[in-house]
Amino acid sequence: MASNDTPTSSARLSRAEVPPADYWQRWSVENAPPAEAVRAHIAPPAASAATAPDAGQPAADEAPYRVLIVEDDRSQALFAQSVLHGAGMQAIVQMDAEGVQQAIAEHRPDLILMDLHMPGLDGMRLTALIRQNPQQQLLPIVFLTGDPDPERQFEVLDSGADDFLTKPIRPRHLVAAVANRIRRSRQQSHGAGAGPALNNPETGLPTRHNLMLQLDAALAASERGGLMFIEIASALGLRERYGYAAFERLMMQAGRRLAEAGRPHLLARLNDNSFLLLARGLDENAVDALARSVRQALSAHPFLVREDESLHLRCAIGHARLSQGFEDAGTALEAVERTALQARLLSDGVAAFQCDTDAAAQEHLALLEGHIELAYQPIVAVAGSDTAQYQVLLRLRRNDGTLLSAGQVIPAAEAAGRIGDLDQQVLDHALGLLHRYQHAAPPMRLFVSQSLRTLAREAFADWLLKGIADRRIAGSALVIDVRLADALVHAVTLQQFCEKLMPAGVQFCLSQFEPGDEANALMTQLPLGFVRMAGRFAGSHGSQALRDELRGAIDAAHRAGLQIIGQQIEDPQAAAAMWMSGVDFIQGNVVQSVGSELDFDFQNTVL
Repeated sequence: MASNDTPTSSARLSRAEVPPADYWQRWSVENAPPAEAVRAHIAPPAASAATAPDAGQPAADEAPYRVLIVEDDRSQALFAQSVLHGAGMQAIVQMDAEGVQQAIAEHRPDLILMDLHMPGLDGMRLTALIRQNPQQQLLPIVFLTGDPDPERQFEVLDSGADDFLTKPIRPRHLVAAVANRIRRSRQQSHGAGAGPALNNPETGLPTRHNLMLQLDAALAASERGGLMFIEIASALGLRERYGYAAFERLMMQAGRRLAEAGRPHLLARLNDNSFLLLARGLDENAVDALARSVRQALSAHPFLVREDESLHLRCAIGHARLSQGFEDAGTALEAVERTALQARLLSDGVAAFQCDTDAAAQEHLALLEGHIELAYQPIVAVAGSDTAQYQVLLRLRRNDGTLLSAGQVIPAAEAAGRIGDLDQQVLDHALGLLHRYQHAAPPMRLFVSQSLRTLAREAFADWLLKGIADRRIAGSALVIDVRLADALVHAVTLQQFCEKLMPAGVQFCLSQFEPGDEANALMTQLPLGFVRMAGRFAGSHGSQALRDELRGAIDAAHRAGLQIIGQQIEDPQAAAAMWMSGVDFIQGNVVQSVGSELDFDFQNTVL
């Protein structure tokens, strides 16, 4: 967690860069103009100090920045074009991939902003065709993509693109990213370089392209050494608090400090808050020590954010030895990125990549042999309610009769690559229950935990929507429960999944909630209905500090329009403390222990 002198709430709000209140309405399909109007080249309006951010403006003696937007979705094209026009750029939309080459010849853009998924000729194939033209080999190409799969993103970069921006993207983020890329491209074009730059002209660090080439070369030559994925913590909260421009300056400072700590090895910035360090020739027994030294160097001294405010940064590092049998740079990069996610959960923030042996894989699969047995626990409103609410809890009965809890089953399922199938079975069972009880009084609502790996599966949202429609279930009867730790790592994936399910009325709960800058930002950015507090808050009746922390979290959630669930409540004193703190629902043995029946009397219960 970043530590700093806390500014006033009004100062925070004035620094935050947020879209206007009618942001989504303005760019909705219903309000979009005809396709012909979008295709037309519209001259940008005269920029003013009030409407055109400095990030989008070239030097006074330069021509305006020209951007070719390749996007088949009319509303998305209008969004990008209008934002860039508002920043004083010239933005031309081409909705037909087949006409891109002609548009490049006619408008000579400084940059192409391209959607990854288009009918017919997809973005990567189109990029490869563009790069075949010698005059277009250095033309910056940036993808706009909602695909959260890291492997897919690395494929995008390998196809010849320069960068990718993840949807949904804020207007000022889009302007800054596009303008910075064009500015660097124009600076490089003034030189006599015949190929891609080896170093970033702004930071002096190796480019991502350069480092990936060196990683491929090291793996092909079977060199010894190490690879590290470095993820700066609390990026979402930092960007929310300080705005994009200040966050970008902070990451540039962090990059310089990491590079200094890692010398003489190469460090490149991968995306907003992650870096990759390649240590060619390093004794592989020293890789872990170097990772810990780099992490310590980052957090040892504060960074100046503003004249009167500084903060400490921390990071998680996943590392691997080059001799661990990676096929190529993409495979190695995926491995250390996954390992960095594990490092987030460790107190020292550093984790080493471990190759799964066949024996370990078989052990995980053996643990999953058996059949699912679900259990239920009521979630009771403190002020009374006309809805019967239960959390669906996973159990697995092994063939030898042993009953395993979710805490035992889920890690094994994730390690064995079976979590998606397991989640789908549980959710399918829940849909069946909701169908069976759809005319019951009081009406039923089920909270069902799901992994973000499952929600990221391309066809999962469609499968769930079809299941709801086929059974004629009210979508509001289903609440998808997601762990906070997962949501922080995969916020974009979760947001996209929520947007697909919201029209059907499905609701969402953020579980195991711990207050903090990033967690609090999620409450306002995701379309949540509920927040389930972490189990430690059940002991708030014995600690004034814990009660104060709980009250602050509840107040923040209520301001965001969310309802709070207090869990693991075991006795009347804990229930009373939760009630006095303002929770909306209580869950735990003081209400009813976990059981196999849906038989709790919600209508005649008084807490």
